[in-house]
Amino acid sequence: MSGDVGLNLTGKIALVTGASRGIGAEIAKGFAKQGAFVIVNYLQNDTAADAVVSACQSLGGDAWAIKADVSQQADVNRMIGEILLELGRIDIVVNNAFKAYSFNPEQRALAWELQWEDYQAQLDGALRSAFYVTQAVMPAMKQQSAGSIVNIVTNLIARPIVPYLDYTTAKGALLSYSRNLAAELGALGIRVNCVAPGLVFPTDASKHTKEDVKDLIIAQTPLGRLAQPQDVVGPVLFLASSLADFVTGQTIHVDGGFVMT
Repeated sequence: MSGDVGLNLTGKIALVTGASRGIGAEIAKGFAKQGAFVIVNYLQNDTAADAVVSACQSLGGDAWAIKADVSQQADVNRMIGEILLELGRIDIVVNNAFKAYSFNPEQRALAWELQWEDYQAQLDGALRSAFYVTQAVMPAMKQQSAGSIVNIVTNLIARPIVPYLDYTTAKGALLSYSRNLAAELGALGIRVNCVAPGLVFPTDASKHTKEDVKDLIIAQTPLGRLAQPQDVVGPVLFLASSLADFVTGQTIHVDGGFVMT
């Protein structure tokens, strides 16, 4: 690659699912800071989504909040249709939305207590949602002969320090789906990669994580702390940008070295 080696995200259209809070909100603001037009997808909280849009605009980008349940195909198709009608294209998709989950080792269901429905709920939140969004944006990205899809998974796939079986199984399926997509879509100019955070604090999912568990993770993390929501932003922006034009099918672990591959 020659010439400008910047992120080159100015004017790009980026859809971030589950972007009204936590990691998704930080990713949306990160894109806006780089001049992208951000679609802030959310499920319930209008006020929170509007606050993210305002933050994006104050950072120099533009944003539009669209309420849609990404686990429902009709909702996804409506959302993607609205974006394409108003903006004409979608350059970047970050599949961040997932089924609500609490990382609390003391209250997790054990392997022999889990029902298939528990796994199905997480599969619907992670894999099904990403599938519907990806299927809906593929025609536009194929027509553009360009696109970047970044799926948020977890470092628990590689190192399940706490066996959250249903959650991690669903994220593992999303990782496998992502690699297969990368192999299929590369010839069309569409890149697919994953970002795998460690325990991210503070978020709604980690607010019940006990201090001894946090300390255990920190003790085994070379960089000596937990991930924060903003730590996830840089790797996502990199994978979405022109800096990663020759990167596909990869997973970046954002966990301070807890997992090394």
